[in-house]
Amino acid sequence: MTRALMIQGAGSDVGKSLIVAGLVRAATRRGLKVLPFKPQNMSNNAAVTVDGGEIGRAQALQALAAGVKAQPGIEF
Repeated sequence: MTRALMIQGAGSDVGKSLIVAGLVRAATRRGLKVLPFKPQNMSNNAAVTVDGGEIGRAQALQALAAGVKAQPGIEF
């Protein structure tokens, strides 16, 4: 059974993405398979993905923390 953890917040620039990156890294170091997912990105700051597309910088950081390639639309 797949388990999920949702982090929510009411404001922008309050640290949600950084908290998620830390939780992802901690879970990955414990041997769990973690795939961070954000359904909508409102940021103007983008990072380049492995296929030449764009993804939000926060999501790229979370992918790095999880040890996976930064790519849009990860399928579960």
